Amino acid sequence: MGKLFGTDGIRGIAGQDLTCELALKIGRGTAAVLTRRDGRRPKILIGKDTRVSGDMLESTLAAGLCSVGADVELLGVIPTPAVAYLVQKYGADAGIVISASHNPMEFNGIKIFKGDGYKLPDEVEDQIEAHIANDCKDIPLACGADIGRIHMCRTSVDDYVDSLVGHIDADLTGLRVLFDCANGASAAVAQKLFPRLGCDASFLFTEDDGLNVNKGCGATHLEALEAAVKAGDYDCGIAFDGDADRCLACDEKGAEIDGDKIIALVGKDMKDRGRLDGNTAVVTVMSNLGFMKYMDSLGIETARTAVGDRYVLEVMRAGGYAIGGEQSGHVIFLHHSTTGDGELTAGKLLKLLAAKKREGLKMSDLNAVYTKFPQVLINIEMNDAQKRAYREDEYIAGFVESQQQSLMGSGRVLVRASGTEPKVRVMVEGEDMAAITSSAERIAEMIRKRILKQDSE
Repeated sequence: MGKLFGTDGIRGIAGQDLTCELALKIGRGTAAVLTRRDGRRPKILIGKDTRVSGDMLESTLAAGLCSVGADVELLGVIPTPAVAYLVQKYGADAGIVISASHNPMEFNGIKIFKGDGYKLPDEVEDQIEAHIANDCKDIPLACGADIGRIHMCRTSVDDYVDSLVGHIDADLTGLRVLFDCANGASAAVAQKLFPRLGCDASFLFTEDDGLNVNKGCGATHLEALEAAVKAGDYDCGIAFDGDADRCLACDEKGAEIDGDKIIALVGKDMKDRGRLDGNTAVVTVMSNLGFMKYMDSLGIETARTAVGDRYVLEVMRAGGYAIGGEQSGHVIFLHHSTTGDGELTAGKLLKLLAAKKREGLKMSDLNAVYTKFPQVLINIEMNDAQKRAYREDEYIAGFVESQQQSLMGSGRVLVRASGTEPKVRVMVEGEDMAAITSSAERIAEMIRKRILKQDSE
């Protein structure tokens, strides 16, 4: 068995990679590793997004947990960051989210939070995997009165909305905003939260059918939102992904505002108010050079990590930093949350816009805060075996280094295997669009020749 846990939990095609049998073992292994040893019955929360396989996996996870004596509280369809919050509020031993985030409908995933609301460290994931590799034969099964019970929680969405209202602490009266809920878990929360904050809010993609999550909408497909914002005379648009742990935006002209821009805008505001702990923003290697130069001009330090919000969070916690995130829209506010939270991020950005609008500024003025360096991104579809072959190919590594040298200090090259999707990503960034496009295409073609064509022979 290969390693199950990636950078954001366990992911795969539901029913093919992520099966009921596997979910049952994950439930048993999780309960065995994370629950109390003081004689009290452990409690595990389960939340999910809207994809059709969620009910199947929820049922088998719950059965696995109950079979070893854990009680289960079902939160229903709810954002990932809500589970991280509620596991603390409800005094649970762990919280499990069934979601594949921004991935297409056929994928699903399982990610786990400890009782303190943080994702599992590697060593705990390894313990759960060890149980699964042994088919959980070393975990005693409960019987009789010791078998766990399943309860439905009816207050989860309202409790989470109440917490967001307190954390955002804003009057958004005067803002007219269009929200894209990606046919996902954000819809129930967003439709309560933003009107309650005074926002004149309209909503797109709230009618999930189990099959349309992230389909042509949400944070990975901004086109429909951007067009509707321009046509509808909104102040801006906000897009979430399937499980609402990320947020992107567009200004009133339909121009994208990515995670880098959000961190830059809110980070500067935090610095101005004396709330930027350590005078540092934590970002990943994907962050744009334009962002880095802008933060340097403000006197704000930046710390870079590998791609993945778990790595951002590790550095934030170690350094005591207040804000961090990814270009893709995962933003973490450590004063308020233990994980990336799309609706909290949207609230913070809109709070800033509301203040600036009273000064006569628009979202496009905020979006012009710095000029992004051009980036070219090419995604190459690869299975796990092909990813391993790519990582071990020294010729490719040398070729990538030669392309970095050819940019002569005016850009950078980043090639990496995705931790959440079956892809290798080629990113080249620099001032000369023609040069970086050529470089990215050369690298992608070399990888295809070395890995994909060789694999097909």
